[in-house]
Amino acid sequence: MGVATPRTAPPAVSPLTGEPIKRADAERLAGVLKAIADPARLRLLSLIQSSPEGEASVSDLTAPLGLSQPTVSHHLRILTEAGLLEREKRGVWAYYRLVPAAIAAIADLLTPPRKRATRKTR
Repeated sequence: MGVATPRTAPPAVSPLTGEPIKRADAERLAGVLKAIADPARLRLLSLIQSSPEGEASVSDLTAPLGLSQPTVSHHLRILTEAGLLEREKRGVWAYYRLVPAAIAAIADLLTPPRKRATRKTR
């Protein structure tokens, strides 16, 4: 469902660690970053994260975004395929929630090692 697959999972090695990133890892990371490099998708992640239950359905998201249901569904599918959201079907509705480990992995990959060490000790 919303679990990152080997094709979409961010690489374990950060491009900022000083080691060259492997081509396959760079392609996977670029795919995940491309999925979030859209204003509507960034807003979707934010809206879902900040919802009281930590999850939302398409109908919860269309009005705040000002987009049609098919467009919101399209963006949610891209985020789910990238492993950033998980989808749970309940009756006729599908609910989406963030995959915290995927978001944290991206943040760690983009944080230089020195900054990462000071951030975790706070």
